[in-house]
Amino acid sequence: MLKTVLAAALMLSAVVVAPAAQAATDVPDFVTIDVVTVNGSGCPAGTAAVAASDDRTAFTVTYSDYLAQAGQGSAPTDFRKNCQLNIRVTYPQGFTFGIAQADYRGFAHLQAGATGMEKGNYYFQGMSQTASRTHNFSGPKSDNWQATDRAQVSEIIYAPCGEVRHLNINTELRVNAGSSKNASFMTMDSTDSSVSTKYQFSWKRC
Repeated sequence: MLKTVLAAALMLSAVVVAPAAQAATDVPDFVTIDVVTVNGSGCPAGTAAVAASDDRTAFTVTYSDYLAQAGQGSAPTDFRKNCQLNIRVTYPQGFTFGIAQADYRGFAHLQAGATGMEKGNYYFQGMSQTASRTHNFSGPKSDNWQATDRAQVSEIIYAPCGEVRHLNINTELRVNAGSSKNASFMTMDSTDSSVSTKYQFSWKRC
């Protein structure tokens, strides 16, 4: 169950527009999300959890070991961490979906001169179309951070009607020590369990 909920996580829109789809005023009777694969230095096994909303319009994901750091005491590979999720969304025929919005949250401790970056990349299996958004942060900063990827109605990309395509979601954190020497870091999680990443579905009738 946790697995199912798990990789549903970081999903954003990045699919092919389905020309025959019409905006839905309702949502499917059932939606299930299954994790096919989870890979990445930012989400070792057992460190990510996802919860879907009861109304099937959104889901959230939380991490316990997603941290990038640079500067004093950091290993050369610590500056970049990522998480690649491959998920299968099952829903009734006659619908298709995209992602209208994704809200990311975490904590950043950046020294003066250091920088941080959060990036999300979204695409459906077997398709060339991708959606990618990047958010940059600069030190000095030692506080919670939040970033929102929001698509206009005309920009939302939907899965092809009548086809089963797995959704790939690849997120990334980077920290650059820059001119600073002391340690800087960014997390995509928080000591506050209410801090999480939220993805909002946009449904259409085919």
